[in-house]
Amino acid sequence: MSTQDQHLERQMDQLKEEGCEVIYSEKMTGTTKDRPELEHMLKALRPGDTVVVAELSRLSRKTKDILSIVDEIHNRGADVKSLKETWLDTTTPHGALIFTIFSGLVQFERDLIRERTIEGLQAARARGRKGGRKPTDAKVMDRAIKLYDTKTVTISEIKEMTGVSKSTLYDEIRRRKVK
Repeated sequence: MSTQDQHLERQMDQLKEEGCEVIYSEKMTGTTKDRPELEHMLKALRPGDTVVVAELSRLSRKTKDILSIVDEIHNRGADVKSLKETWLDTTTPHGALIFTIFSGLVQFERDLIRERTIEGLQAARARGRKGGRKPTDAKVMDRAIKLYDTKTVTISEIKEMTGVSKSTLYDEIRRRKVK
């Protein structure tokens, strides 16, 4: 379930009617992949199991995460079946084929995006542009390091006084220790 206001009964009834023996439920948004019950379910999977969901959005709301979760289920030797999206039933040859096609299309799109990004970066470099942030002024960084070394000022105060972020400060401290 996505919100505390929603109720599980409809989905529970559908899953019981389908003959599900073990039902995992949690009231968390499907937009996050880090969900305790999802993790428990994945760890409990055995080869030959079938994960049945009332609808695909119960696995995730993000296509990339759905594919990742279904891939993990397959790696554990299990299948996936959605009661609402009947095309997703990897227990059948047709369902497995359709899911494979969708997975291929998503991977194709990822590859195109990566390719375009690389081409864009190369074009920018050819025009003399460099990527990334501008380096922090050396004097400002030295001041931030000196403040840090005094151990009398918090990281938040250092950031407020110098504009140097916590991660940038720690990166510079690590870099200087290596030298």
